Amino acid sequence: MAGITKSTAQTEIDVDSTFTLSIDSATIKATTDSLMTVVGNTKKDLKPVKDWSTWTPNPKRALWLALVIPGGGQIYNRKYWKLPLVYGGFIGCIYAMSWNNSMYKDYSQAYLDLMDDDPGTQSYNQFLHLGMQITPANAERYKDIFKKRKDKYRRWRDLSFFVMVGVYALSVIDAYVDAELSVFDISKDLSLRVEPTILNNHTSGNPIDNSSVGLQCSLNF
Repeated sequence: MAGITKSTAQTEIDVDSTFTLSIDSATIKATTDSLMTVVGNTKKDLKPVKDWSTWTPNPKRALWLALVIPGGGQIYNRKYWKLPLVYGGFIGCIYAMSWNNSMYKDYSQAYLDLMDDDPGTQSYNQFLHLGMQITPANAERYKDIFKKRKDKYRRWRDLSFFVMVGVYALSVIDAYVDAELSVFDISKDLSLRVEPTILNNHTSGNPIDNSSVGLQCSLNF
């Protein structure tokens, strides 16, 4: 009986050990598969790092960005040093247009006040020098002055608008041309060679008389 009991206990220990080992192997395999899945998904989620040293802009995209957003083409081309020129041109034109429009309105109102017979409308006095007055004797001269000045400031206002349109057009052209030239292949092997040569003048039938010594330039690129 003692021998049988010992054998049974030994068998139970062996079964438990086998079961425990099989559970551990399954757990390890499941954990490994989970880690591999996580690593695989992480590799899919990671985006490749863009190499800006070899990046070249798309001319069409630069053109559309410059058309939609002033200076957008320069930002897309990574030419940030051009932005002060672009935005400075726009700001200068807007300021000139606003100032000239204000002066045009003031001189227009002064001209209208001078043309009517209402003594209560004398906005033109702000443009007169100290101690000067408009009298019937000099009224025609001041009418001519105010008319010319309001016309001048109106022309300058309109010119400021067209200059702003020109700045906008130049910014668009610059963005497109800059993007085009960025993909233009220029070889580093650029050399100029100057050497003596014999030139044929074709002035007579004698080959000796037709020939003269000169210099020949060749450009390799």
